[in-house]
Amino acid sequence: MASKEIPVERQTGLRWQLYKIVDNDNEHHQNRASHYFELVITVLIIMSILSVILESFQGLSTRFGWYFETFEQVTVIIFIGEYVMRVLTADFKYPDCPNWFSAAWKFIKSGGGIIDLLAISPFLLGNSGLIPPGSDLRFIRMLKITRLFRLFKLGKLTRSIILIGDVFGEKRLELGITMFVTFILLLVSASLMYFVEGGPNGAQPEAFPNIIASFWWAVATLTTVGYGDVFPITPIGKILSGVIAILGIGLVALPAGILSSAFVEKLEAIEKFSEELSVRKKDEPKEEELVVDPIPVIAQGHEHKNCHSKFGQPFVYCPYCGEKMDDGTHDH
Repeated sequence: MASKEIPVERQTGLRWQLYKIVDNDNEHHQNRASHYFELVITVLIIMSILSVILESFQGLSTRFGWYFETFEQVTVIIFIGEYVMRVLTADFKYPDCPNWFSAAWKFIKSGGGIIDLLAISPFLLGNSGLIPPGSDLRFIRMLKITRLFRLFKLGKLTRSIILIGDVFGEKRLELGITMFVTFILLLVSASLMYFVEGGPNGAQPEAFPNIIASFWWAVATLTTVGYGDVFPITPIGKILSGVIAILGIGLVALPAGILSSAFVEKLEAIEKFSEELSVRKKDEPKEEELVVDPIPVIAQGHEHKNCHSKFGQPFVYCPYCGEKMDDGTHDH
């Protein structure tokens, strides 16, 4: 269901101006200030992530620690201000909600609202006394990078993301069955290798101490990655490992085959629909061939002296000739 349009009388005041700046989802409300705001937020997101990365170097952290900390305080204040403005203008973003409180709650629990809240949560938690003084949760702000997905508002990129989502949604049953079969095979492989190589009396009790620990070997082998940190040394274990690796080649190819065939079907359906649409438009009569205004034709045989009494209700314009009837009567 499409959301209601914002009434013109509400498109005034400070909150409306803030909404046009902080919210870029509606292209009709975008202006130069909103574009600048979007650019500033995006740059701050990238710089805050770079700050976390650079601060992980001990030399840079020791030498420029004060600058990192100052930049952290400035960016978190800006992010808090952005979050507050989005909450204050939530009723413009969700005009279907009956009041501001329900609109604000809808934004807070939305995906973007949760990400915004997580971006400022280190500051809020650090100053609430719930987190020990030495804790560092700034890595949570890296979730803010998901805001860069606004770039996917570009036409072709948006259609591509929607296409991927549609394909996964249509093939969720087949993919679910494949994942279930994969889990069963992983469980069987880990159990067999535990009994062959691990256990108290096995050749490698440290490498395969239990079935859960053996899952790591099963995943690495079934996906044919083969890190080499854990491997069988007994003849039976090597044979079993080879069989599982061969089975993994086919099993890993199953989801790829399902998705590739689904993509081909989807693209063919889109192309067919586009062709049918173009043919339909070509067959439609041109604009000049359409009868735009049939009223003059009807008016040729119109001889009524009182349009009001003819139609039984007050018309502002005569349905026959289209002339305005100021006093409810109309003589031709």
